[in-house]
Amino acid sequence: MLNFIFRRLLVGSVLLVLISIVSFFTITLAPGAPYPWGELNPKISPQVKEMYRKKFHLDRPLWEQYTLNMKGLFTGELRSLKDERPVLERIFERLPATVLLNVYSIALALVFGLLWGVWSARRAGTTADMLSSVGAFALIALPGFWIAYLALIGLVNFFGIPVLGTQSYGIEFPNGLTQLLDRLWHIVLPGTILALGGIAVQSRYIRATVLEALQEDYIRTARAKGLPEEEVFYRHALRNAIRPLITGIGALLPALIGGSLIIETIFAYPGMGRLGYEAAIERDYPTLVALNFIVAALILLGNLLSDVLYAVVDPRVRLE
Repeated sequence: MLNFIFRRLLVGSVLLVLISIVSFFTITLAPGAPYPWGELNPKISPQVKEMYRKKFHLDRPLWEQYTLNMKGLFTGELRSLKDERPVLERIFERLPATVLLNVYSIALALVFGLLWGVWSARRAGTTADMLSSVGAFALIALPGFWIAYLALIGLVNFFGIPVLGTQSYGIEFPNGLTQLLDRLWHIVLPGTILALGGIAVQSRYIRATVLEALQEDYIRTARAKGLPEEEVFYRHALRNAIRPLITGIGALLPALIGGSLIIETIFAYPGMGRLGYEAAIERDYPTLVALNFIVAALILLGNLLSDVLYAVVDPRVRLE
């Protein structure tokens, strides 16, 4: 196990370097000038623009800029082009909000994906199962931003329910519990929309693996012993088919982090996704480079965690 973890960390480190290189050159070679000395801003003199370019090493060759950005990221000295604050400070301010949103979305996707998948597997081949499959594929196909806009139109325009940001403004809360519930409400809607696709995908995985497990020899043996069908299904088939929930953690994390950029922007949720959107609009190269690096690291760690948990749950797996 330790050898496997060491190898995965080593491979992950190489991947992180490659991702950081591709990310940096993609961002810096994109058309447009960085903030705040845009080429179309007549209020900034050429001398000031040149001063900023030297201050942030934009006058250096690209390979040297990359080296300086990575060095600044690991030493905490990398600064935003927008307000010259340390990039890591800006990211860590937004990180708790994104972590909370994604933890809620992952829990929702795993729990309801399991329940939905088991429900469909118990009714395999029936009309209810067919309708369930159609509903799952519809959720997978429908874009999250479209569902988010429909929710905004319905809740805000028709019902006047505040859903933007992390709390309702202009409202007097009688106690701390009411304020806490209000903050939780502002996580529930974007988190649920973010989890819809994951719920549908996980339900299909669970259904497929349960139906596959029901064809195994040990299931026929259990039935031959006269065990009740409920015990055969839940104790034997489901127990051995639940592994997709473990591997699903690694699969869900990239999708949720990528989707949170859109969902956080739509709901004005102050997380890392919205910070990335703002940095892209403002051409804040250091912030974008740091965000891409941190997100890539989180995804690789998530995949490693799912592989380790898979081995813990199923001793038959030989990671060595």
